[in-house]
Amino acid sequence: MTALVKSLKRSYSTYWYAYAMAAPVVIVLGVLVAYPLGRGIYLTLTDANSLNVGHTVGVNHIPDTFKFVGLHNYTDVLFGPGSYDRFWSHFVWTVVWTVTCVVLHFSLGLGLALLLNQKMRGRTFYRLMLIVPWAVPSFVTVFSWRLMLADGGLVNNLLSFAHLPQPNWLEDPLAQKAAAILVNTWCGVPFMMVSLLGGLQAIPAELYEAAEMDGANAWQRFRNVTLPGLRSVSSTVVLLGVIWTFNQFTIIYLLFGKNNAPDVQILVTWAYQLGFGQLPRDYAQSATYGIILLSILIVFTAFYQRWLKRADQSAV
Repeated sequence: MTALVKSLKRSYSTYWYAYAMAAPVVIVLGVLVAYPLGRGIYLTLTDANSLNVGHTVGVNHIPDTFKFVGLHNYTDVLFGPGSYDRFWSHFVWTVVWTVTCVVLHFSLGLGLALLLNQKMRGRTFYRLMLIVPWAVPSFVTVFSWRLMLADGGLVNNLLSFAHLPQPNWLEDPLAQKAAAILVNTWCGVPFMMVSLLGGLQAIPAELYEAAEMDGANAWQRFRNVTLPGLRSVSSTVVLLGVIWTFNQFTIIYLLFGKNNAPDVQILVTWAYQLGFGQLPRDYAQSATYGIILLSILIVFTAFYQRWLKRADQSAV
């Protein structure tokens, strides 16, 4: 113990400036992240709702009356009566939504990055225009798409002009899912494009020249030079894309409203619905969904990083 104290004192005397600079960040994170997370975990172990949580009415304070229920909320959400409709159906759709959107983000972003990495006239203008969907605030983008997808909107007018079916984008369940994926793809592709374009520009041109001298065609250069050169960037942006899309609340909520499109609700919007979109507000169940979401993403990230590490070791 004495050796540990001496080591801590020596470390503090050596790096006190770094500790002082990091302290505000640690405090802010503790207030904005650690406390809400701890409070959320605590609520999952209770039956808290808007009727039994303490609140103040005028000068009178009504204390908490909720009870400790242990892991009941977790077992109820995952295995309780109606758990498929309340959790598993939303979980399946959340996974489908995430995989579809990330695949579209990455493939379209990579394609655009490859085009913009070529020498062409007006390349700067094209880059600027393709970044616009990312620069515009999300609520503006979503409301614009909501107008275009409405009956008589631009999208259906174009489909009518081409003599194609005109789905009821904001009412039909299947069309709603397609609309959500469309809008999220529009918003997410620019980030992938910019990130992958930066990765492409970091690949030495000499590698392509050497591959071309060895007789490699365009596909072989892409497979053996471009993709390995983008590995570090692509692995990071795919992980970020999965996390952001899995928790993408804004697009679905703003596109369909609070009580519309029940089949399109992903886990995060369903958790919000439980905690703030109904009466009584079920804080315990909403917090349980939040902790389950966090656990899923932690497990996915751990396996994803482990898979990347194994892939890197096998490639050496």
